[in-house]
Amino acid sequence: MKDLFGQAILDYQTQNAPEGLVTETNISEADEMSVAYLFRTYQDMPKIEKKALQLAKGKILDVGCGAGSHSLFLQQKGFEVTAIDISPKAIQACQLRGVKDARIQHLLELENEQFDTILLLMNGTGIFGTLAETSKYLQKLKSLLTPNGQILIDSSDIIYMFDQDEDGAYMVPATGYYGELTFNVSYKAQTEDAFPWLYLDYNTLQNAAHANGLQCELLLEGNHFDYLARLTT
Repeated sequence: MKDLFGQAILDYQTQNAPEGLVTETNISEADEMSVAYLFRTYQDMPKIEKKALQLAKGKILDVGCGAGSHSLFLQQKGFEVTAIDISPKAIQACQLRGVKDARIQHLLELENEQFDTILLLMNGTGIFGTLAETSKYLQKLKSLLTPNGQILIDSSDIIYMFDQDEDGAYMVPATGYYGELTFNVSYKAQTEDAFPWLYLDYNTLQNAAHANGLQCELLLEGNHFDYLARLTT
């Protein structure tokens, strides 16, 4: 992994001539995102993220923390927050920003800790990669919860990205699940190795949760097929 996503975050934090991150998927054209967006304040966050932060309680795990904006907000509110990401440079930026417990850590390798709230935001289901891997991740998340703990996770139903036939049916791939995408990230003339990224519609998430002994509750729907859900034991 070239860690281009983390490099962009660290460049922005250290004012090292940051540029836009370019993302492209197997079903969408290249799109440039300003890295500044990852450093947004609570006031500039979408309503789904605000709702998740309002509901966070107790000891908190922020999975895929990126630039650490969610962790910082909660830390400033007095919560004990552990921020994890597989990007070393993103974690370095988090530490520079003042996140007290920021770790280079893969979720599946986190052991011997439990949390009252686990956050997976900005399409939190993405890290599952594929539908087939979802149960493995849900079981891991379940093992990291305290008895009354909660997982707050968001995603989007990307069915809208597919064309419809004359009868109104969506023309999704005949094999596999339509929310399984392949992502490419480019930054400063370099391109990261392609990686799988999963968008889950709510019903599919709910079914997966129930299959893994978790309750699933729809908390909020966004403006563009996105939603926030809460998983509990």
